[in-house]
Amino acid sequence: MRVVLAGGGTAGHIEPALALADALRHLDPGIGITCVGTERGLETRLVPARGYELELVPAVPLPRAITPSLLTVPGRLAGAINAVANVLERVQADVLVGFGGYVATPAYLAAKRRGLPIVVHEANPRPGLANRLGARLTEHVFTGHPEAALPKADYIGTPLRREIVSLDRLSMGDKARSWFGLETDRPTLLVFGGSQGARSINEAALAAAPALRRAGVQVLHVIGPKNLVEREPPPGDPQYVLLPYVDRMDLAYAAADVALCRSGALTCAELTAVGLPAAYVPLPHGNGEQALNAERIVRGGGGLMADDAELSPDWIIRNVLPMLHDPERVAAMSEAASRLGRKDADIMLARKVLEIAR
Repeated sequence: MRVVLAGGGTAGHIEPALALADALRHLDPGIGITCVGTERGLETRLVPARGYELELVPAVPLPRAITPSLLTVPGRLAGAINAVANVLERVQADVLVGFGGYVATPAYLAAKRRGLPIVVHEANPRPGLANRLGARLTEHVFTGHPEAALPKADYIGTPLRREIVSLDRLSMGDKARSWFGLETDRPTLLVFGGSQGARSINEAALAAAPALRRAGVQVLHVIGPKNLVEREPPPGDPQYVLLPYVDRMDLAYAAADVALCRSGALTCAELTAVGLPAAYVPLPHGNGEQALNAERIVRGGGGLMADDAELSPDWIIRNVLPMLHDPERVAAMSEAASRLGRKDADIMLARKVLEIAR
């Protein structure tokens, strides 16, 4: 059996696809898996690093408004469809599974043209254009959010890496903190902005560093590989560890008591799966899906939320610092977050894909 996975651009599209790939290989070690993506996305690094075959096709961003670039879309889209169709034919694909992003639109259309079964997974409550199209071409639609606006879709959660869903934060806490050079007995704040980082979160957290340090809080701050900071906290205790990127996010989650972060679908799925309370700062752009992701967790008692414009060092000091000094509150929020998490979406979706492909 041969499965082709289409999802690229950000980790939010790629990581669920790779989690599904791992689950498919677990259920059927002889299965053939090919990922399709574009040279623009993180897939060029993440997919080969996980040991999967990657085929690159042209990226076709679809304009959100009527502009002269709209006139070039049909020709470029036709070329991308042909490129994906060639991949499907060469590997003798039995099914296509799409997760959204630039590559998903031509992949869905190429699979439809070849008469292949199509499976769509949408992680966000407000689907993007590619998955709205894909959902019209198939009956096999699954979502990572219970309120996703796709008709006749089945909510299963978002496929996550096994090292995330199997993480025991309490038993791994001391080891994880030592891994990052942190002390084992201090309140710990994890700051990150998703796979690319977030400037507003970086700036607010760094400005709050002196107050956090005076309060006895240590910080693990992942600024993002493309971000620079003008001023780093001076060496001292408690530690303020600043890193451009972390490959072992399972250890970062285990090291933390509370997170300060964006609220992308993958981030929310991972934090609820591991039961890590968070102060969410939704990305202020896009169609508002990050706020919807966070609202569900806040309603359930597993986190706080601040608008990006509202975030400041003072907000962190007034809202996040009290959490870090209240272990009972952190424990209650951790339990609330865990109740919203799904840990078996990878296996559930893999079983569905195998059934559909047969």
